[in-house]
Amino acid sequence: MREYLLTLCITAAVTYLLTGPVRKFAIAAGAMPEIRARDVHREPTPRLGGIAMFGGLCAGLLVAAHLTNLKDVFEVSNEPRALLSGAGLIWLLGVLDDKWGVDALIKLGGQMIAAGVMVLQGLTILWLPVPGVGPVSLTPWQGTLLTVALVVITINAVNFVDGLDGLASGMVCIAAAAFFMYAYRIWYGYGLEAAAPATLFAAVLMGMCLGFLPHNAHPARIFMGDSGSMLIGLVLAAGAISITGQVDPDAMKLFEGSEQAAVHATVPVYIPLLLPLTVIAVPFADLVLAIVRRTWRGQSPFAADRGHLHHRLLEIGHSHSRAVLIMYFWSALIAFGAVAYSVNSAGVWFVLAIVALSGVGLVLLLLPRFTPRVPRWAEAFVPPRYRRANRIARAERAAEAAAEPVAAAAGAGSAASESELAKPEPVGSGVNGGASNGASGGANGVNGATAIGDRSRFTHRRRIGTPQ
Repeated sequence: MREYLLTLCITAAVTYLLTGPVRKFAIAAGAMPEIRARDVHREPTPRLGGIAMFGGLCAGLLVAAHLTNLKDVFEVSNEPRALLSGAGLIWLLGVLDDKWGVDALIKLGGQMIAAGVMVLQGLTILWLPVPGVGPVSLTPWQGTLLTVALVVITINAVNFVDGLDGLASGMVCIAAAAFFMYAYRIWYGYGLEAAAPATLFAAVLMGMCLGFLPHNAHPARIFMGDSGSMLIGLVLAAGAISITGQVDPDAMKLFEGSEQAAVHATVPVYIPLLLPLTVIAVPFADLVLAIVRRTWRGQSPFAADRGHLHHRLLEIGHSHSRAVLIMYFWSALIAFGAVAYSVNSAGVWFVLAIVALSGVGLVLLLLPRFTPRVPRWAEAFVPPRYRRANRIARAERAAEAAAEPVAAAAGAGSAASESELAKPEPVGSGVNGGASNGASGGANGVNGATAIGDRSRFTHRRRIGTPQ
């Protein structure tokens, strides 16, 4: 555990320290695209944050390769090298997209190539634990297709949710923490060495997200861009592929008896790991809803819009920070709930706790939709927005704001005629004052030492209630 924590800390430190220089480089390179219609930030913000995250990934794997216990992972398994190869390709594709823009189909092809490179180096799904059947061996083509599909879906799920400051990095960090807890339990608790690479991937992924999050929290000073979102999505998928298709469930021996019964007994353990989409359920739900919404409208599934879950939270009335925290809450509830269910699936208190926390999440989600009436004696114990005086003041300000356009439109015509009547005659400013105005060749020229031309002797007059 100490070596895993050391790897995590070094990855986070390198990512954090590299993000500042990368931000300056992104500004100098012009990687600051214009604000689009679907964006929620107000000022152009540099991208290319994935460069710092890739540097943290390389540093974490390099340090782990020289530690006493973790170096065995690199000697026994080729999966860390496979991850680094696929990550390098997907990172390079993301950098090109952040700087110059890449077509959606080209990005999809690049994602499939990166997944194929990992498959060629041994990072693939060999079998699946199926309840009631046992471990089902996959042919090389089946394993390759399933691995590529899992990588592509996970990458795009993370990429789709990257729409608010700190959202993608925080949600993936939560998912990686839950994944690390379970992978470490499989490796250390049951002595299965095949789970060691997945545990290492989760620790490195946590470090990448934690190191980048201080720079990306609202208001963000830099965005990770596609170079970062696709990178962390690939690392998360690689960990799930490693532990799902490489660990033999019968080797855990949780149930003495037939092989089918052993697999059936370990189903609560392997449900969160069959697909990483149970760990990143919120980004996956956003991905599915986006595809259905865009296809229904006759658009491309890769066409950008403002219909993502985080956009809807802002439309409901949540602030930027509160929307991000709500997404964190639901991600943590699903991810850690799945891990807790894998440990103890028969506990009644566990089910009650999940139900209670889900109720709390729904209340937080719908909070801006209602403003309950609070008694005067309880106003000191609630936020200011629920107090009666503040509600009345907000209503008055809203009424004034609604009346201003009407008053401006009503006074527009009369204000124009009044300005014509009140237009003064120009006054000369020669050396002899206003008397030299006629001799200077006309009042419309530039006169005397002021050299500012004609100006009014009267201050600007406007009707009360009309904008300046």
